[in-house]
Amino acid sequence: MKVLVAGASGALGRPLITRLLDAGHEVWGLAHRPDSLEAIKRLGACPMKADALDRAGIFTLMEQVHPDVVIDQLTSLPASPFDLPTRIASDCRLRLEGGGHLFDAARHSGVQRYLQQLSGFYLDGGEDLATEASPLRINAPGTIGESARMYAALEKRLVSAETMEGVGLRYGFFYGPGTWYWPDGAFSRHLEQGEVSLIGAGSSVFSFIHVDDAAQATVAALTAEAGIYNVVDSQPTKMSEWLPAYADWIGADVPSTLDEQEALHLMGKESIYYQNSLTGACNRKALNTLGFNPQRLPWLNS
Repeated sequence: MKVLVAGASGALGRPLITRLLDAGHEVWGLAHRPDSLEAIKRLGACPMKADALDRAGIFTLMEQVHPDVVIDQLTSLPASPFDLPTRIASDCRLRLEGGGHLFDAARHSGVQRYLQQLSGFYLDGGEDLATEASPLRINAPGTIGESARMYAALEKRLVSAETMEGVGLRYGFFYGPGTWYWPDGAFSRHLEQGEVSLIGAGSSVFSFIHVDDAAQATVAALTAEAGIYNVVDSQPTKMSEWLPAYADWIGADVPSTLDEQEALHLMGKESIYYQNSLTGACNRKALNTLGFNPQRLPWLNS
């Protein structure tokens, strides 16, 4: 099977390329920067230089490659989660406008299946874990709401293609090499420097996913039933539990605590919402259909 991966050099893109090649697929990796293209080549895939925001260029590329499957992993995230507010506009533009060009070109050239990166961490499960039927938190404050509205638009676009099989992969918070959540990652650095505090009860439930597990599930989705999948681990955990465990895992001090009034004054209502209102996700459908077996969180099992 010929597979085109957009965003192929990212933290998920690299293990995804490796797993696709190991499964015997012909892999083409789309990237813009020279170092990203070189990384794709080193992994054994065919690098393709392109700018997703260049609609004509994307249509030309799609006709040249003529893939069976397109995997949209486009992102424009900052090196640190603390910088997300300054990058949210460019990230949304790349995913909506650039991803829209990719989607339209794929549909125009007769691509059979389109896989889309989605969010498994801004879902609203109410009092329970979110399922594939759960909505996104489009009314949440700040960048959470902006991101949720973007992901909702991506989901709406995905199901609009009558001529392509759409598969939406709602990934949890990525951890592993090259991500924010790893011993050498940005979140760990902020935690070590005492820049992360636990706010209030810390009652948000987080669902993580190791990038290699996410890659495995994505490869399985090439031939699985079309639809939406929550690609998350099997350990949804409250922030009040995982944050101190994570600090201990990387050898950092126990995070300080802030009450909600202090946090509101210092960081705004988005920070309170982020740590106290998020819902974890249920991965039962992915376990049964994609046959994936996510590893356990190292900071809870070290």
